[in-house]
Amino acid sequence: MTSAADRAHGTDPPVQPAAGAPWPSGVSREPTMSIGTVLAALSEEFPALTISKLRFLEEQGLVAPHRAASGYRKYSCADIERVRFTLAAQRDEYLPLRVIREQLADLDAGRSIAKSPGTRIVSRDGELVAPYPSTRVSSREIADLTGAALVEIEELTTAGLIVSDSRGRYPGRAVQVVQAARKLEAQGISPRHLRSVRAAAKRQADTIDQAVAPLRAQRSGAARERSAARAMELAELYAHLQAELLRLILDEQ
Repeated sequence: MTSAADRAHGTDPPVQPAAGAPWPSGVSREPTMSIGTVLAALSEEFPALTISKLRFLEEQGLVAPHRAASGYRKYSCADIERVRFTLAAQRDEYLPLRVIREQLADLDAGRSIAKSPGTRIVSRDGELVAPYPSTRVSSREIADLTGAALVEIEELTTAGLIVSDSRGRYPGRAVQVVQAARKLEAQGISPRHLRSVRAAAKRQADTIDQAVAPLRAQRSGAARERSAARAMELAELYAHLQAELLRLILDEQ
């Protein structure tokens, strides 16, 4: 309950942590920071972060900042950690928000979660760092990370599994494609047999693009964020359906 002193001074009473407070524990939950302060605190680690992105994460239930009597959002150190966890999971592991939300719920309930290491690339100074989805990597960097020979990478490029730009550099996600293709090749499935997989993925991507186009066409940053999140959710559903259909067909053979 708000005290008379708080009402007289027009301030919000301090928020006390509830019993069984959500993750992370041992971190201050005092809402003292504005959304601009949070952006400044995380911008070096996540330079693409925007205020609209922070608001979108709130809409999606990933973080719940305190609302002051004035209506302004106030964040705590614990809120920042939840935002950091979400952004890192998107950047390093390409997880959809649905999965991240489930992981946070597990952490809130005191359950452990399995964290995959995420793909790493070699930066210009030789340091291994986690990539952004937009990262471009050379064939040599892919070879160093996957153990593939340059001739293997060239073969995957010729088969259309991975595509380089005019400078001969590949998207960061090409690392996972090469890893998966090498595992299949070890089982006797060569890259030329995977061309149909790439073609099917392209058709699915076109369908997803059409589905999210109306949302993406909106001018607001939040709408574009929702469009990207929706596309990833649909991609997960497509992948799940494809896996189940493949199992069904194999059972019938």
